[in-house]
Amino acid sequence: MRWAWRALLFFGFGAVSLFGQRDQFVQLQREIAIFEDQLRTMQKSIEEKLAQLSQQAQQATEAAGRTQASFSELEARINEQNRALAQPVATIGTKVDQMSAELQAVREAVASLNARFGKLEQQLTDIATALRTLQSPPTPPALTPSISAETLFQNALRDREGGNLELALREFSEYVQFYGETEQAAAAQYYIGDIHYRSERYQEAVEAFDKVLSNYTNSDRAPDAHYMKGMALLKLGETAKARSEFNALIKRFPNNELADKARSQLRALTKTTRSKQ
Repeated sequence: MRWAWRALLFFGFGAVSLFGQRDQFVQLQREIAIFEDQLRTMQKSIEEKLAQLSQQAQQATEAAGRTQASFSELEARINEQNRALAQPVATIGTKVDQMSAELQAVREAVASLNARFGKLEQQLTDIATALRTLQSPPTPPALTPSISAETLFQNALRDREGGNLELALREFSEYVQFYGETEQAAAAQYYIGDIHYRSERYQEAVEAFDKVLSNYTNSDRAPDAHYMKGMALLKLGETAKARSEFNALIKRFPNNELADKARSQLRALTKTTRSKQ
């Protein structure tokens, strides 16, 4: 009986032990199944990634192939262009050399022509000089008056008083030309200015009176020349110069009757200037 209980207990504990091991086995199988599932998932992911990498590698290989083909094509085009340009460049170089040679020849020809022209120009100059020498008239003899100084002067005075001013002007000019060193030369020069003044050629009159003052400074016609030069300058509208001439007359010949006329002219000029202000 005791043995039976012992056996029962043994089998009871054994059954309990077997039931416990079965649960562990089931749990182990479950974990194995989960692990296998995870392993399959991981393997699938790895395979997908490997497939993507393989695809990318294939695309990269194809792109590299296309790039290589493009480079090859570009290189072929460059080589073709180089071959196409080689001949024209060589031709241009040859033409440049030919043109340089021709240009040098032209320069030499121009230099030769310039030398010839220089010689020709010198020859023409020599010929022109010779012609001028041959064609130059001999120096005419010095002119001499056909009448005496006194006769010429009196003729000029008579024509001036008779109103033949241009004839008188020519005669007085001849007198100054031929008898410029005589006593009456200053008077003749003064009358030249006087005729120009009466003919309203005031600039010529100023120049003629100037010659009296420069060539015959101390003559008895100097006061008249100062005064009439001032009057001619007034006619020309050159008031400042006229004033200066009247002052010169007063300074040089203060007691001359023309000095009083010069003072009157200065007073008139001053009055005119004040009235304009």
